[in-house]
Amino acid sequence: MDDRRPHLNRRALNERLDWNLLRTFLVIGQERSISRAAARLHLTQPAISQALKRLEEQLGTPLIARRGPRFDITEAGEEALRIAEEINANVSRLGIAMDEHPEQVLGKVRLLCISRIESAAYDEFLSAFHKRHPRVELEVEVMRSADIISALQQQTASLGLSLCRVPVAKLERIRVMRQRYAFFCGRHHQLFGRDDLTLDDLKGEHFVSFSSDQIGGSLSPLTIFRDQQGFAGRIVASSPSLEEIRRLVHCGFGVGCLPEHIVRDDLAAGRLWRLPPAEGIADVDIHLLWNREQKHSVAERTFLDELRQHLERVPLEQRLSAG
Repeated sequence: MDDRRPHLNRRALNERLDWNLLRTFLVIGQERSISRAAARLHLTQPAISQALKRLEEQLGTPLIARRGPRFDITEAGEEALRIAEEINANVSRLGIAMDEHPEQVLGKVRLLCISRIESAAYDEFLSAFHKRHPRVELEVEVMRSADIISALQQQTASLGLSLCRVPVAKLERIRVMRQRYAFFCGRHHQLFGRDDLTLDDLKGEHFVSFSSDQIGGSLSPLTIFRDQQGFAGRIVASSPSLEEIRRLVHCGFGVGCLPEHIVRDDLAAGRLWRLPPAEGIADVDIHLLWNREQKHSVAERTFLDELRQHLERVPLEQRLSAG
């Protein structure tokens, strides 16, 4: 075969080849899409394209052949993918080997989070992290989303798990899980047990509301939905706490919006009743947040890096599952 690629000095290539670029190309190859690779790596499409271009320059050969909006992987690209997969497997084995020396990392991580984050995948990460790094002290404080964001901006906490509807200055964010909110009422409410209801039957009912369920708040999609549908009922009770909203709905104060997976047991036990619409109200994301300008300790950086890697490996639908 006539190989017309420029001759590469192997020693020079070994010294300058960037593994991050090769790993980015590995994700491109796995996804067969620049846009999906960007979403998976939480980067922009131009950043992915630039990384691909730099890798091609370092290797001295095209790795993809564009076909309009699509592309094919070249023969050299397929070989690069095979090698990247081998390197990635070796890196994973290196991580396992380092698990035998958890005493190397110690310190404290202050994590702020909203209440009732239920995710088996997140729990599995915490369990594995503690086994790997038993000398890292984890301080978890439950707060409102607005307070979490404020604390991270002021650099008084390491990391946060919070609702964050729009990007916030200085803060990086990665989606951890998605919660679907729907309407529910308690067994003391007049609509409880009725399966003949339509959305119009709810429009005159009073509501129990989160404090952030207002225009501009982190749960503003719930407010927008009610306004768009012409709901006329007033807010009769409110709280920043999911547990208190759940309690007030259960006690019959009014109709309330709650995450579907959080109230699964309440539905099964007959404490709450699901109301229209069947598809729910809105999807609200919980993000991992940190301040890009903050200097993290070794323990904080280890926690952040390992949680990010864990999130990359676990599909979003699995992160939602509570068990």
